[in-house]
Amino acid sequence: MGESGGCCPPMDLMRSEPMQLVQLIVPMESAHLTVSYLGDLGLVQFKDLNSEKSPFQRTYAAQIKRCGEMARKIRFFKDQMSKAGVFPKDSLENGTDIDLDDVEVKLGELEAELVEINANNDKLQRSYNELIEYKLAGEFFSSAHTSATAQQREIDSQQVGEDLLEAPLLQEDKSIDSSKQVKLGFLTGLVPREKSMVFERILFRATRGNVFIRQTVIEEPVIDPNSGDKAEKNVFVVFYSGERAKSKILKICEAFGANRYPFSEDLGKQAQMITEVSGRLTELKTTIDAGLGHRNILLHAIGDKFELWNLKVRKEKAIYHTLNMLSLDVTKKCLVAEGWSPVFASNEIQNALKRAAVDSNSQVGSIFQVLRTKELPPTYFRTNKFTSAIQEIVDAYGVAKYQEANPGVFTIVTFPFLFAVMFGDWGHGICLLLATMYLIVREKKLSSQKLGDIMEMAFGGRYVIMMMSLFSIYTGLIYNEFFSIPYPLFAPSAYDCRDASCSEATTIGLIKVRDTYPFGLDPVWHGTRSELPFLNSLKMKMSILLGVSQMNLGIIMSYFNARFFKSSVNIWFQFIPQMIFLNSLFGYLSVLIIIKWCTGSQADLYHVMIYMFLSPTDELGENQLFPHQKTVQLVLLFLALVSVPCMLLPKPFILKKQHEARHQGQSYAPLEETDESLHVEASGGSHGHEEFEFSEIFVHQLIHTIEFVLGAVSNTASYLRLWALSLAHSELSSVFYEKVLLLAWGYNNWLILIVGIIVFVFATVGVLLVMETLSAFLHALRLHWVEFQNKFYEGDGYKFAPFSFILTANEDE
Repeated sequence: MGESGGCCPPMDLMRSEPMQLVQLIVPMESAHLTVSYLGDLGLVQFKDLNSEKSPFQRTYAAQIKRCGEMARKIRFFKDQMSKAGVFPKDSLENGTDIDLDDVEVKLGELEAELVEINANNDKLQRSYNELIEYKLAGEFFSSAHTSATAQQREIDSQQVGEDLLEAPLLQEDKSIDSSKQVKLGFLTGLVPREKSMVFERILFRATRGNVFIRQTVIEEPVIDPNSGDKAEKNVFVVFYSGERAKSKILKICEAFGANRYPFSEDLGKQAQMITEVSGRLTELKTTIDAGLGHRNILLHAIGDKFELWNLKVRKEKAIYHTLNMLSLDVTKKCLVAEGWSPVFASNEIQNALKRAAVDSNSQVGSIFQVLRTKELPPTYFRTNKFTSAIQEIVDAYGVAKYQEANPGVFTIVTFPFLFAVMFGDWGHGICLLLATMYLIVREKKLSSQKLGDIMEMAFGGRYVIMMMSLFSIYTGLIYNEFFSIPYPLFAPSAYDCRDASCSEATTIGLIKVRDTYPFGLDPVWHGTRSELPFLNSLKMKMSILLGVSQMNLGIIMSYFNARFFKSSVNIWFQFIPQMIFLNSLFGYLSVLIIIKWCTGSQADLYHVMIYMFLSPTDELGENQLFPHQKTVQLVLLFLALVSVPCMLLPKPFILKKQHEARHQGQSYAPLEETDESLHVEASGGSHGHEEFEFSEIFVHQLIHTIEFVLGAVSNTASYLRLWALSLAHSELSSVFYEKVLLLAWGYNNWLILIVGIIVFVFATVGVLLVMETLSAFLHALRLHWVEFQNKFYEGDGYKFAPFSFILTANEDE
């Protein structure tokens, strides 16, 4: 059962890979290359030997800071490329062929050039946006002057002195001394449209109404010179009197973000400035376009090498982080590393060490040695794209303890099968299979793309969904359901009507005229009055049989765990009593179900099981299924009762006795270990010398026993969810078919039929293929995590996390 021989099995999922704690003594000159080659290999999990030091006190803190600075520049380039719509090219070159110093110099030069280009472009763009606003304000003046001239002509054309009172006043105006006239000043600019009304109100209040303001709307949004964003603005002109009013207006303009532009009072000069501005705008546009073209060329040049530089910097940063986990030798000429690796990888690691020593021209080679330790090694399963998703499902509950039996081996088959028991419909199974085959056929393309969270999950579990769909087709053929419609696929029904009157939904008038339907459910059952009672009885009993079988498998796995770890106590006082207890009660119920199916007996199994406990000595009468049944039940009940104290009492006392025997006279034991192994044992956890807490062990065993005894009942009942969800799926499917599709068909109207088909498709996809799939998946998950795995699986280990460049390249910073 998974304890396979041989030096290097191709894949062994039953037990995790045998691990070893290795020590590497690496010369300083070859340390960098050694860690680099081990990162390519990806089979060593380094231990941090400098955990008491802060990141700044470590040997390679300066190099990590340097790599961090280069990573910042690369992120800056990535941000600039994404804004410009430039995509980095996939590099086929190997990142290790380029020198880090060259990369650092190149990145520095490119960053300086790009920053300078951006700064110049920002200045030019700001000037350009300011000139655009200036031009708009000028257009406002010219249009205002044109309309004012037109109005003046109208006034002049009218009769002078319409009102007698006006003439003396006008004459009085003209007679005023020019030295006493108040000179009006004006400010022009653009203000954001959403602030324009508040701006006008504040100006009016601040100057107590001694201003004249006019605004006009600019139809097209303009780019604000300060923020660089598009904004809707109004052109304004404010006429004021006095310096105090001017200073107030300037402060208000500044507060509202209104850009001001100076204009001459002379119309000729205004026209000349507008012409000059138009000329400068054309020049600036040409200069900006040339700058952007140069920037794009530079970004494309960066994009060509971006992936290469990014990978190189990430690798170097990962190497120096790992080197910081190594401790410096006393001579300061060597680095000492400790880490976990699979036993099969020893030769590959030694070859990598030799290659690094040769390539770095080191005069001294690295030393590789295996250390002895009592520390629990990490768990490492070698999986492929098919088994990895199932292993992730198991690991989500808890990572297997080192070399304990892995439930994933059986979950590969039992998980999709139990899902299919609840989802059995070969029409829905085919739909699920087609969707999954799309993911599998395009997996190379999809694996390199960024998918959404839900799509990413579906893609990761594509092979699990494929197995689920195949098993659903199989169970659907057994249930004989294709979108809830039965088909006589394998043979015609075994039953026919006795006469024409039996065509109603009943099986009373049916007589058997042919051989029994060869595979699955006879299609004649569907639509009859006795369909539900028959299917409920069948699926309920089937659920119990499947549940008891899987729970037995879980207890058998605990036997193989006990045998592997050489724990005879767990075999005699855990495995055997548990097998006896479960099978004396629910194993016996399963046998009764099979006997009842085979004999066609009318015995009430509820009555048999209840009175087996309440009145074990009573006669069974018509509920008797085989001879001496009462005696067998008494024996089984006695065995079940005896197995409970066998589970509870002996194990704590035996463990106490074993502990006393193991530690008797230990203080005088000779020291045979080497210095290294002593060091490792001291640091690796001296749990063997801890005091034995009998009360703690006894309470733990008591809890474990109570949990198993109560769990035997509740877990068996829990498997009835297979029946419940299968029934729910079948009934929902039937409702959608009969109450949507057939109802729409009955109206003999094409429009209603099309609407009915659309509703049926959406209901089938939304409810049955998405929600029901998720529901059945979660229930199958619960049956594996709770009912199956709690019989043998501890799941308190930790994953093997090797130093690998593949993981470094895939992770996002």
